[in-house]
Amino acid sequence: MDERERSAAEIAALRERIRYHLHRYHVLDDPELADSEYDALFDRLVALEERYPEFVVADSPTQRVGAEPLPAFDSVAHELPMLSLDKCLSEDEFAEWEARCRSRVDYEGDFEFTCEPKIDGVAVSLMYEDGVLVRGATRGDGQTGEDITANVRTVSAVPLRLLGTGYPARLEVRGEIYMPTAGFRAFNEAAAAAGERTLVNPRNAAAGSLRQLDPKLTAGRPLSLFCYSAGLREGWQPATHWSVLEAFREWGLRINPRAARTTGLAQCFDYFRGLLADRDELGYEIDGVVVKVDDFALQDALGSVTRKPRWAIAFKYPSEEATTILRGVDFQVGRTGAITPVAKLEPVFVGGVTISNATLHNMDEVARLDLRVGDTVLVHRAGDVIPQVMKVIESRRPADVNEMPRIAMPEHCPACGAAIERPEGEVVARCPAGLTCPAQRRERLRHFASRLAMDIEGMGEKLVDQLVTRELVKDPSDFYRLTREQVESLERMGAKSADNLVSAVEASRDTTLARFIYALGIREVGETTAESLASHFGQLDKLRDATLEELAEVADVGPVVAARVREFFADEHNGGVVDDLVERGVHWPAPERRVSTPLAGETWVITGTLAAMTRNEAKARLVALGAKVAGSVSARTTCVVAGPGAGGKLEQAQQLKVPVVDEKQLLGKLKRYEANDGGGHEES
Repeated sequence: MDERERSAAEIAALRERIRYHLHRYHVLDDPELADSEYDALFDRLVALEERYPEFVVADSPTQRVGAEPLPAFDSVAHELPMLSLDKCLSEDEFAEWEARCRSRVDYEGDFEFTCEPKIDGVAVSLMYEDGVLVRGATRGDGQTGEDITANVRTVSAVPLRLLGTGYPARLEVRGEIYMPTAGFRAFNEAAAAAGERTLVNPRNAAAGSLRQLDPKLTAGRPLSLFCYSAGLREGWQPATHWSVLEAFREWGLRINPRAARTTGLAQCFDYFRGLLADRDELGYEIDGVVVKVDDFALQDALGSVTRKPRWAIAFKYPSEEATTILRGVDFQVGRTGAITPVAKLEPVFVGGVTISNATLHNMDEVARLDLRVGDTVLVHRAGDVIPQVMKVIESRRPADVNEMPRIAMPEHCPACGAAIERPEGEVVARCPAGLTCPAQRRERLRHFASRLAMDIEGMGEKLVDQLVTRELVKDPSDFYRLTREQVESLERMGAKSADNLVSAVEASRDTTLARFIYALGIREVGETTAESLASHFGQLDKLRDATLEELAEVADVGPVVAARVREFFADEHNGGVVDDLVERGVHWPAPERRVSTPLAGETWVITGTLAAMTRNEAKARLVALGAKVAGSVSARTTCVVAGPGAGGKLEQAQQLKVPVVDEKQLLGKLKRYEANDGGGHEES
């Protein structure tokens, strides 16, 4: 065998190995190679194909990018129509649909269903011939779509060749191409930093990405795919929809890990509620659940009407986006003096609640939106996230847009009248008055009493407002001067409630150094940074006396945070408040001898369910070893701990090639480090 023949054989072997590892990564979520090892295989294949271009084939993993820009998209007639779905908005409506299905086919007992998340992306048709991708198309009007083959080939989750055997000679796979929320945020951050146009939402981002005439632009977008059904399937007659999904998995097609088989109404309702509860943790946007009668014989008996199947329905969740009218803008003052513009909206139902306010972040965002009073705006709300204005619907503006009032930052603080400042290089304007500003005082006191800080149970927003208005509390130490009589004199405060609040204030004196640091409300110091400072210095006096250089040595503390901490403790008023709190009996355990911090500088994320301990316990143990535990995955994440039920964060980790461990592996690492097996040593 000569060199050319040996290279041909190696090229074929490399393609199969790379396809195998792509399948493990994108479909099974169980990679077997380190990134560097995979990259080495891929680079070797690229080098061989460049040397022997006659061996390059269309379905090679190297051929995802490279097609020339298209002048326009060709039309594609779907051999089987891509039907739309009827929808229901409540469990009662779903039960009525299920009863109609049973009545139509005279079916006794409970149907078996498949339930799948309804991905908020773009429906596509992927045609495979002899296992090779030959065409990708949009849904279009259901009868005719657009040929986007060159673009779908750039999506890594779309296999260019099916794995295994047994697939039909011609197979049409239908799925949803979407943009994960982590990828969406990262793309927008990069675009904003480069002064380029940002994307409105993940669904529009996916649609726009697939309709780029230049496939290289599509390749630069973080897209993925979930497959949900088979259209044309020559010679293949599966009995159930679930068996289709199982076959897809074997052939390397990515199906949603949250897809489930259910029986009867009660199990469907449990699925609806469970998925809705996890909606904000999935890592991709959904707008409901697609439910299908699982048995194909029953599907055929139920049939279709007006381009909609009777055997499937979409159970819709409350929309997370809506349009409404901007009636005005207020300016709120935060605990650090930040002045935030807040949109006052015509009330609109979105994300399951009626909202009338939405954040505008800062005046740079107002300018980017070119926002004016009277505009029709798109508002987004997800879970407990503060609603925000995403874009202006410019087509609904009047002909003379210049008559619409523009929005300007006031010159003086709306709470205290101090002249507003915007330091050079910062996007946030601030009131410089500090605690003499009543708005800042209220917000700092609320923060001090909050759950993650001193955790004074019952000390809510309205109660703090009363205490400030009556001048019973001016700084945090005043909480510990309150008498039962003063508390009972407040509105809606009976004897029992007063006793409970006084007891809660008393109980909060016993805290931790980390909570105390966080409660002080030092600018840029969040919960995790407070943990790092407490762990590093061990004692409050050491922290108060620390130099900038000493502060910068702390994990998670850079020059900006170090300066904020130093400025806070150098301020005479702040120092007096801290002294007063200690004199009033606020205390924490003395520092213990501790092992060194082998995880210093590392950032971990915990997702899913843990069995041997709670997630908070796992977090505490990681923090004690020097790690920062974050709530979201980024390219800077060191490791993700994924338990059963891990969703979007696990997917984000895999997309960003962040190492993932399960609970058993985590426990092994903790045991080793905590026992000093990791090379740590005792420190006093």
